[in-house]
Amino acid sequence: MARVEFAEVSKVFGDGTRAVDGLDLEIADGEFMVLVGPSGCGKTTALRMLAGLEEISGGAVRIDGEVVNGLTPKQRDIAMVFQSYALYPHLTVFGNMAFPLRLARLPKAEIERRVDEAAKTLDLVPYLKRKPRALSGGQRQRVAMGRAIVREPKAFLMDEPLSNLDAKLRVQMRADIKRLQEQLRATTIYVTHDQVEAMTMGDRVAVMRKGKLQQVGAPQDLYDHPVNMFVGGFIGSPSMNMLEGPIARRDGELVVTLGEDALPVPASLAAYEGRSLVVGVRPESLEDASLANGGPRLHGRLVLREALGAEVLAHVAVAARPAVTEEMRELAEDVGDDRAVAQLGEGAEATVVGRFSPRTRVGAGDRIEMAVDPESLRFFDPQTGLAISTR
Repeated sequence: MARVEFAEVSKVFGDGTRAVDGLDLEIADGEFMVLVGPSGCGKTTALRMLAGLEEISGGAVRIDGEVVNGLTPKQRDIAMVFQSYALYPHLTVFGNMAFPLRLARLPKAEIERRVDEAAKTLDLVPYLKRKPRALSGGQRQRVAMGRAIVREPKAFLMDEPLSNLDAKLRVQMRADIKRLQEQLRATTIYVTHDQVEAMTMGDRVAVMRKGKLQQVGAPQDLYDHPVNMFVGGFIGSPSMNMLEGPIARRDGELVVTLGEDALPVPASLAAYEGRSLVVGVRPESLEDASLANGGPRLHGRLVLREALGAEVLAHVAVAARPAVTEEMRELAEDVGDDRAVAQLGEGAEATVVGRFSPRTRVGAGDRIEMAVDPESLRFFDPQTGLAISTR
């Protein structure tokens, strides 16, 4: 396997579009690195530059310390798994997996050995004589992965390989790919738009936006300590609720005022008294107050209840100002939520999502109280979008 490095890598297309802007990122030998971000953020372009499928406009890509900018894809000794399976319909599973080895003119015995080992690893032995049309979507994707594995490359590059699968199969394939990567200890760079895939699969996750790297770290670090509003809103499902309000003192206590309610804030934010800040509240930090013990409260009207069995997602309209920033607009547009984009412009009220216990009995239209975990609140500067440390 190999260590991979992006050093100030940029990509500018002929029309002037800067798809990747000064990307600095190191992937350790054997690491599973996930590149994640909204559509058009540059993650796939970065992967294609690493693969040699896109010319690099600036900077250097290194594999095991060697600059590979001028090398062909073949010379870089990497294997890529695409969103489409790209299988040859006239070849069997064995033929598809053996194809790159035959191109390399490996001995027949070596080809059979490698394909047999990969088929065993991927549970494809019973299907080696079948053609792609006789396979399920998950089996086809495993064949595509097997075709990459048999090459024994320095690194595996995966470009949204699960996006064509249904939700249940995608969950299974996530586990299969992660298990396989841990078994092979293969350096893997995985591109996805799905932050749930990123959180569950990556040793580390790199969040990109508009061609720039926003933050890289372990999934839990990104969830707990987002460096800015964009990362805070993108990582987590449902996403972090963002409300804006002034910092003031009430009865000697420092609070942030959110409409008719006030939440306590750390004393370390005293320097922001009199200024408005954005408060990030995770859905996991909100609970039906009738099921909680003490703590500050947010009041609102339940507009939608989603019962998921193990939990209830409560969509609650609160008399607080939503954070109206470029980051929030971009996140809303990314998921195609035109109503959310419009609501950001109105600023009359905000809709927050709480992850309630299934024991809750609240219904649509009810006026409710939500208990808030004050320790989990995150604070951001509305002008810069950067996180404000409370440590």
